[in-house]
Amino acid sequence: MNLHFILPTISTTFIVLSAVMMAIGLKKILGKNKDLEAHDRFMSLSAIFAAIFFVIYVSKTVFIGSTTFAGPDTLKTYYVIFLITHISLSTVGAVLGGYQVFTGKKNKLGIHRKLGMLTSVIWFITAITGVMVYVLLYIMYPGGEQAGLFEAIFNHK
Repeated sequence: MNLHFILPTISTTFIVLSAVMMAIGLKKILGKNKDLEAHDRFMSLSAIFAAIFFVIYVSKTVFIGSTTFAGPDTLKTYYVIFLITHISLSTVGAVLGGYQVFTGKKNKLGIHRKLGMLTSVIWFITAITGVMVYVLLYIMYPGGEQAGLFEAIFNHK
C-alpha cells in the first residue's frame, strides 16, 4: 500500500467534499426558500470534512513528508508561487472558516453574514487550487521525492 499516494488522494477527496457541502449549505440559506436548519447541517458537515482533511494532511506531512515538485524546471517558479498562494489562502480560509463556525453556532448572525461570502469564496478557491496541487504532484508529474515541508516547497537540499 503506497501511503505516499493514498493519503493525499483521501485528503483531497475530503476537501472536495467540504467544498460541495459548503455550496449546498450556501444554497440552503441564499435560495428562494431559506432553510436555516439545513444550512447549519451542511455547513457543519463542511467543517467536519475540512477538519478530517487537515488531520490527514498534517499526519502525512509529519510522518511521511511533503512531496517535491517533479515537473519541469521551467515550471518550478510558477509552481512555487502558485503553491505559496494556495497555502496563504488556505490559512486565511481556515481561520475565517473556524470563526464562521463559532459565529454561526453562537448566533452572532451580523458578523456571520458579513464574513460568510468572503469566507466561502476563499474556501472555494482553496479547494480548487488544492485539487490543482494534487493533480500537479500526483497525476501530471508524479514521482516527486518525500522531503521536509520547506524543502518540498522550495526544492532546496
